[in-house]
This record gives sequence, C-alpha cells and structure tokens, in this order.
Amino acid sequence: MTQQEQEDAALAESGRLLFAGAADFVAAAPSLGTLPAMDGVEIAFAGRSNVGKSSLVNALTGRNTLARTSHTPGRTQQLNFFRIGERLTLVDMPGYGYAAVGKEKVEAWTDLIHAYLKGRANLARVFMLIDSRHGLKSIDTDVLDGLDKAAVSYQIVLTKGDALKKPEIDARIAGIQAALARRPAAYPQILLTSSRDDRGVPELRAAVARLMAERGT
Repeated sequence: MTQQEQEDAALAESGRLLFAGAADFVAAAPSLGTLPAMDGVEIAFAGRSNVGKSSLVNALTGRNTLARTSHTPGRTQQLNFFRIGERLTLVDMPGYGYAAVGKEKVEAWTDLIHAYLKGRANLARVFMLIDSRHGLKSIDTDVLDGLDKAAVSYQIVLTKGDALKKPEIDARIAGIQAALARRPAAYPQILLTSSRDDRGVPELRAAVARLMAERGT
C-alpha cells in the first residue's frame, strides 16, 4: 500500500468513526436571532429543493429519520442544526428554487441564508448538492457567485448518482470541473453520491474528516 493509499484509508476510517457516534437534532432557526451559539466546527448542506439534502444527511449519519425527508419540495423552511459527536455541527439549509413557495417567504429564506453565511465564523465549508441528472443550473451558479463573494469555501456533491451510467457521470463531472475552474472559493474535488445505494457516502465522510483534521479538531 502506498503512502497516499494509507492516508486515504486513515481518513476513511476517521470519517466512519466521526459519523458512527451520537447524532442529534439541536435546533431549527427560522431567523438570524434564533441561531444557536457557535460551538466547534460547522459544515452546511445547500442545494435546490428536492435535490436530496435530507436523504444524504440521513445516509451520512446512518440514521434514516435524523433529517426529515419529504416528497414535497420546499419542506425545509429553516436552518436545521444537527450535532455530530462532540466536535461537529451539520446544518441542513433551506432548499432554493421552488417556485410554488411565496415570494416573501423565498426572500426571507434568502436573507437568512446570506446572513448565516456571512456571520458564521466557525463555518468550515458548504457542501453544494447538485442533482447529477441535471448538473449546474443558473440558479445554482447564482448561489456559487454569492459563496465566492463571501469567500466561503464550498465543495460540489452530486446526488442521485445511481441514475446515471459511467460515461454520463464522467461527462457531468468534467463539465462541472470546467465551470469551477475560475471560482476562487470552490474546493476542486467533486464527489458523486447516492443515498439510495450509499455510493460516495464513505468518501463524503472522509472529506469531512479531512476538513476536521485541517481545522485541528
């Protein structure tokens, strides 16, 4: 085994252990004033409505009911905080781009998200979930523009990867890599996941473990 393979194996095990412990719902914040106190490292999951954020959170933690899932897009209407062990908080952000939700509510969600991103000093990374079947849409790139402007590190995580064949996956990843090439806040590695068959979930856990190690926690 090469040194790189040893390092990868160690990160994979660290990620497994990180998410094998306690995972508990902490708070739901519908406004900036209701955000819980900053404690340890935070990571946030963002994406279009119905991209599969809650399902991926459940797959990541190995708990089918930790994050509430729904077949109705736009169900998540606040920032949901989950404590993972003693060192990590995972934030499930409101989905964006669901036209059936009232304009005022969308604006309120948008203001909350922007305020959270700008003012959360312990936010280590935003994992931007993109439906692998559709790739980046203009509404996604608008969000990426905001993250770049706010200098918030983000990483693309493709969801529903079980729906594509390998040539389609390779083409999708190559296209997104090209689109990210000049984005200053983008982390270069793109992860492909599926909450249906758990593909990519160990790699996502390892990515979080690497982030924790970089933060010295």
